[in-house]
Amino acid sequence: MLSRLSFLQKPERPSDPKTRTIDVAGRSVPLAVRPDARARRITLRIDPGGQSLKLTVPKGLKEREIQDFLNRHQGWLMTKLARFPTTNAVTEGRYIQIRGVAHRIERTGKLRGLTETTEKDGEKVLLVGGAEDHLARRIRDFLKVEARKDLDLLARRHAAAIGRKVASISLKDTKSRWGSCSHDGNLSFSWRIVMAPDHVIDYLAAHEVAHLAEMNHSDRFWAICEDLCPQSDEAKRWLKRNGAMLHVMDFG
Repeated sequence: MLSRLSFLQKPERPSDPKTRTIDVAGRSVPLAVRPDARARRITLRIDPGGQSLKLTVPKGLKEREIQDFLNRHQGWLMTKLARFPTTNAVTEGRYIQIRGVAHRIERTGKLRGLTETTEKDGEKVLLVGGAEDHLARRIRDFLKVEARKDLDLLARRHAAAIGRKVASISLKDTKSRWGSCSHDGNLSFSWRIVMAPDHVIDYLAAHEVAHLAEMNHSDRFWAICEDLCPQSDEAKRWLKRNGAMLHVMDFG
C-alpha cells in the first residue's frame, strides 16, 4: 500500500520552492507547481514519457490543499506512471510513439520478418521479429525508414509548391536541432521526428523547405512556412513542450 505522497526538495535547485520531487510507489518524479491567476481548479498533467509532472493551481492556493489533492490522486498516478518504465531501454512491452500514436512493442518470436504496425484488441502494436538483443536496432531502422518516407514526400511536395527543388535529404540523430537546410538545397532531419504527430512532421518539412527560399527567419520566411503548413504555430508549441520526449528512448 502506498503511503502518503511525500515532498522532497530537489538538492540541485534548493532556491526554487515551486519545483520539487514526489515519491510515487518508490519512484521519484519531478513535479513543477505553477500558480495561475486564471486557473479555477487544480490540473495535474503527466509529461510525455512519464518523466515529470506539472501541477497548475489557482494563485494563492495553500500548500495543504495541494498536498491533499496529490494524496487523493495517488492511485491514479500509480496506474498512469506504471505504463512508463524507469529506464530508457527499448524493451518488449514498452510503448513507443509513431506519428504521435502510442504503440506497444511486441516481439513476434520469429527470427525473420518485417517490423510492422498492427492492432490487437483495440490497441496499436509494433511487431518486431529477430533476436531479442536486436530489438532496439530493428525498431530504430524501422523508424528511420518511416521518417524518410514521410519527409521525402512532404519536403518535395512543399518545394514544388514554392517552385524550388530539393537536392537531397539525409537523416541524422542530433539533439541540437530538428533539421537544417544548406545553400545547395540539401535538407537534413532528425529521424526521431517521426515519433511526433503528423502536423509536427509536416511543419518540420515545411520549415526546412522555406529555407530554400529564405535562408533566415525573417517575416517573409515565416509567411512561407505558414503558407505551406497552416498548423505551424501549433506544431512549434508542441515541439517546445514535448520535443525532449522524443530523445528519451535509447536505441543503442
